[in-house]
Amino acid sequence: MSILRTLSDEVAALADRASCALLHVQTLRPGRARLAGGSGVVISPDGIALTNSHVVHGSTGIEAELADGRTAIADLVGEDPATDLAVLRLDASGLEPLTLADSNALRVGDVVVALGSPFGLARTVTMGIVSALGRTLPSQDRGRIMEGIIQTDAPLNPGNSGGPLLGVDGKVVGINTAIVLGGQGLAFAIPSNTASFVAGEILAHGRVRRAFLGLHGEEVLLPGPLARRLGRNDPRAVAVHAVEEGSPAADAGLLPRDVILGFRGEPVATVADLHRRLDAGAIGADLPLDVLRDGVPVGLAVRPRERAPR
Repeated sequence: MSILRTLSDEVAALADRASCALLHVQTLRPGRARLAGGSGVVISPDGIALTNSHVVHGSTGIEAELADGRTAIADLVGEDPATDLAVLRLDASGLEPLTLADSNALRVGDVVVALGSPFGLARTVTMGIVSALGRTLPSQDRGRIMEGIIQTDAPLNPGNSGGPLLGVDGKVVGINTAIVLGGQGLAFAIPSNTASFVAGEILAHGRVRRAFLGLHGEEVLLPGPLARRLGRNDPRAVAVHAVEEGSPAADAGLLPRDVILGFRGEPVATVADLHRRLDAGAIGADLPLDVLRDGVPVGLAVRPRERAPR
């Protein structure tokens, strides 16, 4: 019983600390008499918060209910449908934010805790594990794919969208984004590393300026002996499934079945790593791309182009 009591105490303490940063987000949409609901999380003491793009997209007004019962007007700083993320600024003081963790440190099997307002039931807490990493989901941005997604069995329902997925240290490892309706234990979250990049771009530019390579890939695990031979501390890399015709990746000579090991002189372990390095500074620059082709390391040079805003 002592182990169960310890677990119970830890989860209760984590939920109590984190609830201070949890938001119940409500939006007014044109042509709708009732408010639509979702969740959010405060990430800075000056009122910056994250939620999902699909929670606030097209709204004419946004308000957020805080854990202490206050209601604050929220301004939409910007949104990024490609990653289903949005940044809000709250008109409120005395906020206690949560910290965004390094989602690359997540492991399959890690315990996670989800917070949100499913069906408007504010400050609901559920617990589960990381079921898988590197999943892909369709985005709301004209058929684009969200890559590097966290899968969890922490129970989520409509209204959890935009709420935080926490690690056992109470830091945000993901932003809850989707469920499989009719499924059991199939829920998904955007990695915190992606959220950190997107928030930084929106706060700096009002939108996410992106370079693009023009490839489709997923995270894979390199065999231990191969990872050691390549001198990689992290055995993960990104396998290329397809290369778009006429894209920067195609111009660089990247091929399907290549495995991306590094980009811009830094190791690549996840799709989120690629996304973060395809920032505005990569647009038009000649950058090194390190791949594994048929078991042999190959160095390529790629010149990313700016992805047109949609």
